[in-house]
Amino acid sequence: MHRLNRQFLSDVWKLAKPFWVSEIRWKARGLLAAVVALNLFQVALNVRLNLWRNDFYNALQAYDLHTVLYQLVIFIIIATLFVADAVYAQYLQQMLQILWRRWLVNHYLDSWLAHKAYYRMQLIDGGTDNPDQRISEDLNTFPLNSLNLTLGLMNSIVTLFSFLSILWTISGALTVPLGSGHSVTIPGYALWVAIIYAAIGSYLTIKVGNPLVQLFFNQQRFDADFRYSMVRLRENAESIAFFAGEARERGVFIGFFSWVFDNYWRLMKQQKLLTWFTSSYNQAAVLVPVGMALPLYFSKKIALGGFMQLLEAFGQVQSALSWIVNAYVDIANFQAIVVRLTTFRRHMEDVVPTEEEHMAIRFTANDDGFAVRHLHLKLPDGRTLLDNISLAVPKGHMVLLTGPSGTGKSTLLRAAAHLWPYAEGEIAASFQRPLFMPQRVYMPIGTLRDVVLYPHGATDTTDQEVVDALTRVGLGDFADELHSHDNWAYRLSLGEQQRLNFARILVQNPDGVFMDEATAALDETAESELYAILRTLPERPTVLSVGHRSTLKPFHDTVFDLSQLKPALGVPV
Repeated sequence: MHRLNRQFLSDVWKLAKPFWVSEIRWKARGLLAAVVALNLFQVALNVRLNLWRNDFYNALQAYDLHTVLYQLVIFIIIATLFVADAVYAQYLQQMLQILWRRWLVNHYLDSWLAHKAYYRMQLIDGGTDNPDQRISEDLNTFPLNSLNLTLGLMNSIVTLFSFLSILWTISGALTVPLGSGHSVTIPGYALWVAIIYAAIGSYLTIKVGNPLVQLFFNQQRFDADFRYSMVRLRENAESIAFFAGEARERGVFIGFFSWVFDNYWRLMKQQKLLTWFTSSYNQAAVLVPVGMALPLYFSKKIALGGFMQLLEAFGQVQSALSWIVNAYVDIANFQAIVVRLTTFRRHMEDVVPTEEEHMAIRFTANDDGFAVRHLHLKLPDGRTLLDNISLAVPKGHMVLLTGPSGTGKSTLLRAAAHLWPYAEGEIAASFQRPLFMPQRVYMPIGTLRDVVLYPHGATDTTDQEVVDALTRVGLGDFADELHSHDNWAYRLSLGEQQRLNFARILVQNPDGVFMDEATAALDETAESELYAILRTLPERPTVLSVGHRSTLKPFHDTVFDLSQLKPALGVPV
C-alpha cells in the first residue's frame, strides 16, 4: 500500500485543513459531528439487525408464530429508523459537501487571482494545465471523495469492532488434528479466516489496481485538453472561418481526442482486471462463511438463527476488513485529484517567490507623471531585452514608444503593470486610476453598460453618461442596447472594440493610460478622431503608448524609439 504513503496523507491534510480552521469552522464541524453520529447510529442498527436475525430465524425454525409476528414488528421499527437515518445522513453530508466546495472555490479563486497568479503561472515552466477544470471539477470531487472515503473508513472500523465479539462468540473454537493424538484448538476461528481472507484480497487489489492512479490523472488532463481545444474554436470562430480552417481544427480535435481514447482504453483494461478480481473476491466471500457454518449447523451446535447470524457477522467483518478492495477505484481517483490540486496550489504559491526572486523593480510614488529609471528587462530564459532604460512622461503628457517588434515595447508596459517578473530598476508613478488598453480588448460577458464600466467604472455612473461616451467615440448606434446581455466580443468588430476602449476613458476618467497598439484595427481618420478626443479632455491623463504607425507621432508630445537607445545610456530623466 505504498501509494497511501505519508506524503500523500500530508498533501490531503494540507488541502483539507484550511477549511476546518476557517471562519466557518464551527458550522462545518457541527455538520461533520452530526453526520458522524448518524453513521455510527447506522452501525448500531446493523448490530441490532444482526441480533434480530438470530431471534427471527430461531422462532421461524420453532414454528413460533407469536414470536415471528413480534419480531416482524421489531424489524419494521428498525427499518424505519434505518431509512430515516440514511436520508438525513446523506442530506447533511451533501450540505457539508457544498459548504466545503463553496469555501474551496472562493479560497482558490482568491489565490488564483491574487498577485496576478493566473497570468504569472503561464510564465513558469511546467505550469498548471487547465486551472479552470481544477477549480470547477476537482474542487467539487475533493470534498465529495474526502467525506465518502473518510466516513466509509470510519464505518468499516466501527463495524469491525462491533461485530468482532459476535463473530468470535458464534463461531466457537475449531480443533485441528495434527496426528499422533495431538491437536490444536483455534478459538474464534471464523474471525481469523475473515482477517486472512481480507488481508490477501486487499494486497492483491492494490497490486492489480495501482496503475489506475496515473491513468485517472491522465484521463482528467486529456479530457480537459480536448474540451479546451473546442473552446478555442468558439473563441476564435471568425478567424477560423475566414481561414477555412475547419479541416485543420478537426485534425487538432481528433489528435486531442485520440489521447482521451487511448488512455481510456488502458483505463478500461486495467479496471477490467480489477473487476475480475474484486467480483470474484466478493462472490467467494459468500461461500466461505457458509462452508464454516454448515458443519456447526448440521452438528446442531447452532440453530438456524445462529447460522444466519454467523453469515451476517462474517459478512460485516469481512466487508469492513475489505474496505480497500471495495473502495480502491475511488481511492485511485482521489489520489489523482489530490495530486492535481496539490500541484495547482504549489504553482500558485510559486509565483510569489518568483516575483521576489526575479522582480527587483522598485515601485515608488511620483507627483509628476510617470518615470522609468535604470530599468533592465529580461526574458524568462535570462536573455537581456532592454538594458538600463530611463525615460520620463510628465503629468498630462503623451509619450509614444516605437521600435521594431521584439524590442521590448509591450514588455515595458507589462513591467509597469506589475506583470513582468524578470526585471529590475525603478518605476515611479502618481496614478490612482490607471487604465491599460491592450490591442486585444477584453470584453466581459454582460450588458453593454457593464462592458464600458469594466474594470473600475463607478456604479453610480448614469446611463446618459455612458450613452454620451459611446456616441462620442462613434458607437452611438448601440445606445439602445445599453442593458442588453450579449457576448460583445462577437457582436463588435475589432475596430468597434477599440473605439469602446476610448469610451472607457471618457466614463472612468483615468489619470494614467497605457496603450498597446490600441488603435491598430482602426483607419487613420478614426484614429485621429479618437486621439483628438484624448488630447482635449479637461483632465488630460498621462499616456504611455506603444505603436508602429508613423501617423501616431503627431498625437504625442514625445516619441521614444527603443531601437535607437544605446545600452547602459538610455534617455536622461
